[in-house]
Amino acid sequence: MSTMASPFPEAPATWSLRDRGKIAMAGLIIAESAIFTIFVVAYLFYLGKSLTGPTPREVLETPIFYSICLLSSSLTIHFAEKALEHARRGAFLVLWLLTIALGALFLYGTGVEWHRLIYEHGLTISTNLFGTTYYSLVGLHAFHVTVGLIMLVIVAIFALAGRVNAEQSHRVQVLGLYWHFVDAVWVVVFTVVYVLGR
Repeated sequence: MSTMASPFPEAPATWSLRDRGKIAMAGLIIAESAIFTIFVVAYLFYLGKSLTGPTPREVLETPIFYSICLLSSSLTIHFAEKALEHARRGAFLVLWLLTIALGALFLYGTGVEWHRLIYEHGLTISTNLFGTTYYSLVGLHAFHVTVGLIMLVIVAIFALAGRVNAEQSHRVQVLGLYWHFVDAVWVVVFTVVYVLGR
């Protein structure tokens, strides 16, 4: 009796779920992208429709240095993830703390800009349509950076206590996805507010 080859391919022996953390973070990023899209569209829609000043051209200064800091933090967190994946905990911690410092510098720059706009130019969220949409959009992004920094600091505390190792690298990568999202959103906000909006 001869054996015949089955016309159906054999099913894989094991089946595993995708990383739930990455799926959850992807869902969060999609939802947050929708929110940011609404704020960006509102900013562009109301651009130039303020009946009173100041206008973006009169008061906005392009935050090149602080933008470079934030975008550079995407590189440092990427290399921190790779260092942890290869069990180089010292390099991970240095790069992780550098990411926190760069993010904090960016937030400091946002604070300096807001202080200047409020106290030197009298631009508040209720001054005109520009003020309302500017503080809403930039403030929403600053809030997301703040949340990201809080999470980064929590991981840093655990790392300093010796509780973060290569086994947690996939969890760190999930947080890295959020941070990359925050950086990518800044590229859009920067373009809309400081390039197109002026």
